[in-house]
Amino acid sequence: MDMAVDVFPWTKSKPRKTQPRSVGGTRQHKCGQTHTNLSRKRSFPNMDFSLCLRSPIISLLVHFLLVVSTLCPVHSSQLGSHPVANQTFRPKEELGKLNTIKNRLRQINKPALKTIQSPDGDVIDCVVSHKQPAFDHPLLKGHKPLDSPERPRGHNQMGDLSDNFQLWSLSGESCPEGTIPIRRTTEQDMLRASSVRRFGRKKIINRVRRDTTGNGHEHAIGYVTGDQYYGAKGSINVWAPLVENPYEFSLSQMWVISGSFGDDLNTIEAGWQACYYHYFILINSPELYGDSYPRFFTYWTTDAYQATGCYNLLCSGFIQTNSKIAIGAAISPTSSYGGGQFDISLLIWKDPKHGNWWLEFGSGILVGYWPSFLFTHLGDHASMIQFGGEVVNSGSSGSHTSTQMGSGHFAEEGFAKASYFRNMQVVDYDNNLIPLSNLKVLADHPNCYDIQGGFNNAWGNYFYYGGPGRNVKCP
Repeated sequence: MDMAVDVFPWTKSKPRKTQPRSVGGTRQHKCGQTHTNLSRKRSFPNMDFSLCLRSPIISLLVHFLLVVSTLCPVHSSQLGSHPVANQTFRPKEELGKLNTIKNRLRQINKPALKTIQSPDGDVIDCVVSHKQPAFDHPLLKGHKPLDSPERPRGHNQMGDLSDNFQLWSLSGESCPEGTIPIRRTTEQDMLRASSVRRFGRKKIINRVRRDTTGNGHEHAIGYVTGDQYYGAKGSINVWAPLVENPYEFSLSQMWVISGSFGDDLNTIEAGWQACYYHYFILINSPELYGDSYPRFFTYWTTDAYQATGCYNLLCSGFIQTNSKIAIGAAISPTSSYGGGQFDISLLIWKDPKHGNWWLEFGSGILVGYWPSFLFTHLGDHASMIQFGGEVVNSGSSGSHTSTQMGSGHFAEEGFAKASYFRNMQVVDYDNNLIPLSNLKVLADHPNCYDIQGGFNNAWGNYFYYGGPGRNVKCP
C-alpha cells in the first residue's frame, strides 16, 4: 500500500488507475452516543452557549418549566423538524426523568484519575482500566483486561504509529499508564436521547431484515456469505457528510454477523458515524444546532438490538485495552472532495485461544475485545460479513432526505470524489487473513445512494459507494 503521508492510523492514498466494475448487503443502525460542541465551520472558539446548555442537572428542571418554553424551541417526538408551539410540561415526570438520568450517569461515568478537555468540547476521563464499565458485568467482577492475542497470519502490522487521529489528542495531553480514555457522557447527551432507558442502544425493530426498504434505513453495502468467518478487515474512507436533521445519521462500518435476521441476530460492528445534534438554543440561532463530525464507534447485540448490547462503552460489554483511543470521540482529519483522502483500517477477529472477538485500529494498535460469553451464535463463528454505508431517511419533509452517504457523491465519480472501502479481507478457520471470494454489492435505493465494486493489485477487493440523497432521480 502506497502512503503519501506517514500518519497512523490514517493513510493518505494516491489515486489508482482503476476501472470499477459493477459487482453489492444491508443492516440496521441508529445514532446512539451524542457529542458536544463542534462548529460546522470546523473551528474551535470559546462558544457562548445558551443558558439551557450550561445549567447543572438540578436546575435543569427549573429551566424546563420556566425558561425553555420562551428561550428554546421544543421539538415533537415525531419525525420532523418543526417547533411545537404548545408543549405541556409535567413537573413530577420531569423530576423523575432527571433522577433517572443522574443514576444512569453514575453507572456510565467512572471516577477519573485525570480529565482532559478536548478542543471540540468533549471531556475525556482517564479511568483505571479494570474499573471501566465492562467490569460491572457479573461474569467480569474482579477480572482485568487480557493480554494481547495472536494476530491473524498474513496481517501486516507495519506502519507509523502516530496517535493524532482524534481531536481530543490534539490537546497534547494523554492518559496515564494503566488507564483508558473514555468520553464523558453528559446530562445533555441523555436529554437529547429519545429514551433515557434505552440510551446508548439502537431503536428496537420488530424484525431485522436484509432488505430494509420501508423502515427509513438505506444502505449501499458489500457482503460475503455462505461460509464460516472468524473475522474481517478493511480500510474505510472517512468523510464528514451533511446530516439533514436530528433524527437522521450517516455511517460507514463493518458488520460481523451470525444468526437469523430475527430476534436471535448477533452482530459486532465498528466504523465511523456522523449525526446531526440539535441543541436547545435560542430561536433564530440555527447556526448552533450541532455538528456532523465523524466519530469512531463500536456496537454489539445478541438479540437484534432488543435488550442486549450498546454503543461504545455505554454498558457492560466491550473491554477496552488501549490508552490512546477514545471510542466515540471525533476523528480528524477527514477527506476532502478532490483533495486529500484519509482512511482508517479496522480488523475484527476471533482469538483462537480464548474465543474473544478483538478489535484493531490502524496498523497494530489493539483497541480491546468483546468477551465470547456475550454471544450466542457469534460464540462460534460469523455467517456473514458486511462492509458499507447506511443513512436514516426520516421523510420528515415529505420528500427524501438530503443526508449524504460517504462523500455525498455517487460511486461513478471514483477516487477523491466518491467514498470507498478497500483491501477487504476475511479471517478463516485457521486464523489466516484471506481475500474475499464472491463479493456481492447492493444498494437498496440506487437513485439516492449507489455502489460499484472492483478488484486490482493495490486495493484488492474494493468498492466506491455513496450519494447525495435527494436529487432529481431521488425526489
